[in-house]
Amino acid sequence: MLHVPQTEVYTYEKIIIFISCCLSFLGSSLIIGTHFWWPDLRTKARQLLVYLSLADLLSAVSYSYGVMRDFQSSTWDCVLQGALSTFANTSSFFWTVMIAVYLYFIIVRSEQTLADSLVVWFHAVSWLVPLVITVAAVSLQKIGYDASDVSVGWCWVSIQAEDHVLWMLLTGKIWEFIAYITLPTLYILIKKHIYKAHEALSEYRPILACNSSRLSRSSMADRKLTIIPIIFIFLRIWSTVRFILTLCNSPAVQNGMLVILHGIGNTFQGAANCIIFVLCTQVVRTRLVSCLCSCFRFEVDPMPHKANVNNYGEAISRRNAEILPSYVTEE
Repeated sequence: MLHVPQTEVYTYEKIIIFISCCLSFLGSSLIIGTHFWWPDLRTKARQLLVYLSLADLLSAVSYSYGVMRDFQSSTWDCVLQGALSTFANTSSFFWTVMIAVYLYFIIVRSEQTLADSLVVWFHAVSWLVPLVITVAAVSLQKIGYDASDVSVGWCWVSIQAEDHVLWMLLTGKIWEFIAYITLPTLYILIKKHIYKAHEALSEYRPILACNSSRLSRSSMADRKLTIIPIIFIFLRIWSTVRFILTLCNSPAVQNGMLVILHGIGNTFQGAANCIIFVLCTQVVRTRLVSCLCSCFRFEVDPMPHKANVNNYGEAISRRNAEILPSYVTEE
């Protein structure tokens, strides 16, 4: 059994991570809210994003409680918080990978029916597998206080468990490692397919030159497909680094900057998804601005408003004709 001194989480670190949790909660809520507010923008891909946001929202709530509570022992609320964060975090890993698989079948394989039929299995894997793992960990008393060496104030796998390394792998790390490999691989295959499709259409450049809006959306999609795995790895890598340092019994696991990066990385996923797929999506962004203007009683010229409504209809029509789902396009 490893004996690593407890990592002290300072007040300013707690505040930073709590703010990250709040931003993730707001971001996940905004993704879910926009999905239900505007039915005409709903697609299967964005529906999968909502399920991911539900997991991220639960994760943000459990982490925020844990970091502000700053547990010192395996109390009942420590176990409860650890169980909720374990389930939500593992589910988030699965949904992130499942969305990449869905996009792969839609874009590369062009098998819409098969991709839609897989959604049932996505639910079975992304909800049931984390639930079974979490229930097993709680039943065997593996969830508890971990001295903040593989967390930042919250509870996860008890550091006192003799097989704690095995359970750390089962309740998160092994799925994290799989995501590190799967996500870049799938998105590289998708980007290569898009690049080849563009090359095949190169002889029609005069026609494409007249359709700059479609090229703009395709370019945005290409950038988003690059950003998705990069952001995921950048946010999650710090918890992996601390996990490895803990296994090596290294004092560097208590480095203040590393602790902050770990805390933000584990809690900011919902906010990152909101930035990419809500704030960086033109149709959703425009509607949000319009709603804010209405809430603050700003005077809006009716003619531009009518033009915006027409643009929405045109955007929706274009979206349905696109090879890429609206999950990755700027509409």
